Amino acid sequence: MFKWLISERIILKRIEAFVPNTKRSAAVDAAIKAGAGGVTISETRGKGAGERPMVGGARGTARYIAEYSRTDTITTIVDDSKVDSVVQAIIEAVHTGSRGDGKIFITNVEKSYDISAKTSSSGSMPQDWKPS
Repeated sequence: MFKWLISERIILKRIEAFVPNTKRSAAVDAAIKAGAGGVTISETRGKGAGERPMVGGARGTARYIAEYSRTDTITTIVDDSKVDSVVQAIIEAVHTGSRGDGKIFITNVEKSYDISAKTSSSGSMPQDWKPS
């Protein structure tokens, strides 16, 4: 996007994919295969367009619709050139055509901190940067 401003730096993007928990493994495998160096997974709950599951009561006698659906948030940081391929891979792995398949958000990484090295950097990295 702004590569003309920082010619020898790589612009970093944060991809957050909210997917049904049953599609977690497929989404993570697809993201890594498409070039994501690693992912962070958060087990979350939410209420959106998808149908919420029917759950049983404590003794198994009552059934009710859950207030929230179980979803997973998959987060990864990639360089700008890999965003489209990682997003497309996640979509292909998770898509069923039903409401509630999930959402993906892309944001700029303004600054990052390496806790172990006690250093910080702007939202770009040197060309030879590789995720660990």
